Amino acid sequence: MPISTDHIRSTLNGYLDVHPEDKPGLARVLDLLDTHADLASRKEFRAHATAGAVLVGPDGRILHIRHLALDAWLLPGGHLEPEDDSLLAAALRELCEETGISSESVTSAGPDPIDIDVHFIPANATKAEPEHQHVDFRFLFRTETADISALQTEEVTDAAWLLVDALASRKLGRRVWSALR
Repeated sequence: MPISTDHIRSTLNGYLDVHPEDKPGLARVLDLLDTHADLASRKEFRAHATAGAVLVGPDGRILHIRHLALDAWLLPGGHLEPEDDSLLAAALRELCEETGISSESVTSAGPDPIDIDVHFIPANATKAEPEHQHVDFRFLFRTETADISALQTEEVTDAAWLLVDALASRKLGRRVWSALR
């Protein structure tokens, strides 16, 4: 069963219970949910949900991928698919698809996102997509033996294990450091 608006709302509300300081930055997302916007649909161009993975290796480094279309180092992640039954499952699926890492070699650090990031995506004429925002639900995973075996070359050009300090968001970096202690 596809991810429902209720699942997105309950995940967001649970996150805000733990991180109430993030509510101002997520107010627009809450407003969209109140208007019954289908944030699980990538055709909702006001904003739609995506799922990301923060994968911590045995040495404490974080897996980053080089995203082809955006030409930037990012965390693995992407759009929701109809077969995803939760945001957590979508994050794990995206991690495995983009890197070839086996889901059996990855352990979730918990059912709740470590971060929710809202960011701008530029227009893409080849996909007939206007500029829009992604509401990225980021989940923390750990691995002791992850083998990057097959990059999804349609979207990813490289992968690297980088220090926590390399994370673009200082807030996310602090949360990862805290979780690793």
